[in-house]
Amino acid sequence: MIKLGVNIDHVATIRQARRAAEPDPVTAAALAELGGADGITVHLRQDRRHIQDRDVRLLRQTVQGVLNLELAPHEESSSVFALGCEIVPDQVCLVPEHRQELTTEGGLRIRTDDTRLRQVIDAFKAKHVLVSLFIEPDPSTVAIAKAIGADAVELHTGSWATAWAACRGRQDQPSLRHEFARLQAAADAAAQAGIKLHAGHGINYANVGDLLGLPLLRELNIGHAIVSRAVLVGLDRAVREMKQAMRP
Repeated sequence: MIKLGVNIDHVATIRQARRAAEPDPVTAAALAELGGADGITVHLRQDRRHIQDRDVRLLRQTVQGVLNLELAPHEESSSVFALGCEIVPDQVCLVPEHRQELTTEGGLRIRTDDTRLRQVIDAFKAKHVLVSLFIEPDPSTVAIAKAIGADAVELHTGSWATAWAACRGRQDQPSLRHEFARLQAAADAAAQAGIKLHAGHGINYANVGDLLGLPLLRELNIGHAIVSRAVLVGLDRAVREMKQAMRP
């Protein structure tokens, strides 16, 4: 069964819109786990636009499943990296980050000679933290991720999700076939390299079923769709409905 990591960033987004005490992402994490979430994902950004340091510390104490911390590996995020090393999450996902973006816009650009990235990976692996890299669905990038020591890759599914929406899920459409072929090729490369395969970005209740056949897919990280649904039906039910949609 593919595991579900629920990203609760946008619970904190609502709170930070008013600089208030609610809604509390820590409470949201507990409700998500009651609904069946296998893990909780949070992105601690340089600008702290949603998740705050205190949230991460409390989540480390309260999350019962996997705590997955997303962070940027570059020098500007040194305070985030330091906090990650302090709390020791179960898993980290290294992502690109730009202050002007509304959400993560693409995969991490990686090179075998990226000394800083290797240092970050090695530091977390020394603490027995599983390290994932958020990348574009490209076999050569998967190979680089394996070469520099990542335990997993999380494929950026944003382009595929955009194509899926434009085609309304019609599998006979060339644009959608092209985007899925990219995911398939990257998944095959991950299987051949012996690296764990995760996926995330733009996944929702309508399109998630079309991802389930990717070879050896282990984990999906989904946030916006679940939090949006939770506004209407509650978080525990929103998570249960996504788990149901993920059943093959």
